Amino acid sequence: MRIVYLTAGAAGMYCGSCLHDNTLAAALTRLGVDIQLIPTYTPIRTDEQDMSAERVFFGGINVYLQQKCRLFRFLPPVLDRFLDRPWLLRWATAGSTAIDPRVLGGLAVSMLRGERGHQRKEVRRLCRFLASDVRPDLIVLSNMLIGGCIPELKRTLGVPVLVTLQGDDAFLEYLPEPHKKQAFDEIRRLVGHVDAFLVHTQFYAQFMAGYFGIPPDRTHIVPLGIDTRDFAPVDGCEQRPSEASGTSPRTIGYLARLAPEKGLHVLTDAFVELRRRPGMDRIQLRIAGWLGEAHRGYAEAQFDKLRAAGLEDAFRYVGEVDRRGKLDFLRSLDVLSVPTVQAEPKGLFVLESLAAGVPVVLPDDGAFPELIASTGGGCLTPPGDSAALAATLADLLADVARRRRYAESGRQAVHQQRNADVMARATRDVFQHYVPRAS
Repeated sequence: MRIVYLTAGAAGMYCGSCLHDNTLAAALTRLGVDIQLIPTYTPIRTDEQDMSAERVFFGGINVYLQQKCRLFRFLPPVLDRFLDRPWLLRWATAGSTAIDPRVLGGLAVSMLRGERGHQRKEVRRLCRFLASDVRPDLIVLSNMLIGGCIPELKRTLGVPVLVTLQGDDAFLEYLPEPHKKQAFDEIRRLVGHVDAFLVHTQFYAQFMAGYFGIPPDRTHIVPLGIDTRDFAPVDGCEQRPSEASGTSPRTIGYLARLAPEKGLHVLTDAFVELRRRPGMDRIQLRIAGWLGEAHRGYAEAQFDKLRAAGLEDAFRYVGEVDRRGKLDFLRSLDVLSVPTVQAEPKGLFVLESLAAGVPVVLPDDGAFPELIASTGGGCLTPPGDSAALAATLADLLADVARRRRYAESGRQAVHQQRNADVMARATRDVFQHYVPRAS
């Protein structure tokens, strides 16, 4: 079974979808599946071994210039290849506006139009390459936003096309009108060309069925998984620093993009409230994650709020973390909380925290109730309620036995049921349903 997986790069950001796609490709390769992970827009960025091809299709520079200027729609191939050089794409798309829906509405709609859009040359180039050089049995796209090419892929190659849904709404909800309506019209047209959709939770399956008009019988739920091999083994659970020494302050962690939709402001409000409670005056807050220029003012406002409350020495922003930095960061925590205000479709950071033996406190929304129910690794609070979050954190930080129960339950569940190989086997089973001769 030869699979092509088209993944969308996120302009130098650690992106949950890129991380998922890369982890899945590596695990499928270990299972013996012949899979090519092909980036679109920009090279991907991952904290594990990069499984993606060096060549990029729908290169961000090319598609942008073709949108803005008719001349670039007729460039010779040699110039197209130069503009698609990975180093050039990384340099040109380093700013956060590279994926800002508020400025890319017209481009997003044109890309969804495929052969009818300004990037038709890129659609044909991808189809020619796949038909002549790869000849896959099945094609998977990492989201619907790159789905404008699907009708031409099916016409040219005659193979099933599947789409993984893992956060398309996070982009679409910020599109300005009339581009938002136009994008939805195109996506609902494209849904009829897709053989099946993969999602990671029942919540997101139901949500996207209504959002995109997807028939229920075309959705497959594949449990999300992570590579757990470099986490400490499940039978060797480490004590948290505050438990091992008995004197270290207990620590709350945040591990996600520093952006409003991830709810850092909810956590900072809760932390200010928490520190006012009896016995909580030594609690620490550690924050890690990617910060783009577009949200630097937002993040600084949260840090200023903490400083104004006299908590300058009680919090630390450690910045963006690589794989080793992430593992070290998680080991320093007693509990993790990312109180998202937009419904989370998957929650990779939840599985990472639990794999490290760190319990979680999360909003009762999106994918989180299913993750907590299946792992037993934490508890839920009302979405957007900083006072309720402070109370829940206070109760959990004061209860060592309950934290250990959550940690052990979550750790066992992720290592045994939510590892990358389990996810890959479930995904391969779906693929084989559409390519039965490969069974």
